[in-house]
Amino acid sequence: MPMSMEEYEIGLSYTIMKMEQENTNSKEGVEVLQQVPFEDEKLGKGQLTSKVYHLQSKIPSWMKGFAPATALTVHEDSWCAFPKSRTVIKCPLFSKCSLTIDTISRPDNGCSENAHNLNSEQLAAREVEIIDIASISRDYWSKVISAPNVDLTAFKSQRTERGPLQKGWMDSCRPVMTTYKLVTMDAPIWGFGERLEDCIIAGERALFLACHRLCFAWIDEWYGMTVEQIREMERQTDMLLKKTLKKPGKAGSKHEGKRKTLKDEIAVVGSCT
Repeated sequence: MPMSMEEYEIGLSYTIMKMEQENTNSKEGVEVLQQVPFEDEKLGKGQLTSKVYHLQSKIPSWMKGFAPATALTVHEDSWCAFPKSRTVIKCPLFSKCSLTIDTISRPDNGCSENAHNLNSEQLAAREVEIIDIASISRDYWSKVISAPNVDLTAFKSQRTERGPLQKGWMDSCRPVMTTYKLVTMDAPIWGFGERLEDCIIAGERALFLACHRLCFAWIDEWYGMTVEQIREMERQTDMLLKKTLKKPGKAGSKHEGKRKTLKDEIAVVGSCT
């Protein structure tokens, strides 16, 4: 990422909030259950966030028989103690399956060979994939996520003058940092598990790419914010998402009116509290 570690912590939080807001309506989206402090021996002190994703319209056609449109929800618990975090994702429909994402961020350009300190057995099973945010993915999951398409090879930040991200930018850009993600998928379902694992891993890759592309594309919106401001925005966003999910949609209407910006929506909710 073409930013410092401190900037990344703020930028990623802002991006997640904005993506959740843009993908939440009265029928589906993100419901934040809790955000509380935690302390762990390995991770240290941080924030535990529990969410439920209501994904009625995101089901691939081949999963329809397994996942009725009215039943697909995904539960996520995330222990974040930046620069480390652990996220556990489960779906009640596939109760035996789980997805774990261990994240470590470092101020380098991706040169760390074993950021997660894996043992020899784990290293032998590991498959390494480098995700370049300047690349564009056109696979199925990228279309499902439907994130705004920004050409980062032509984008330049007005406030920081960073960009465009041309070939080799990871070696020449300063500041620069990398987030290393260890994704472990366990789907012990005979005859179906391997296909489900491939599907979920592909979905996570597309989500990583979309989220981090937008984190840089939206840098002029969040640049200069403090951690305290981000935490207050998270509190207001949680209230906004709950309010949006409970609001009944208009019959026959594809859209529920023109969306306001993230800051506008939060300001409205904040004025009512």
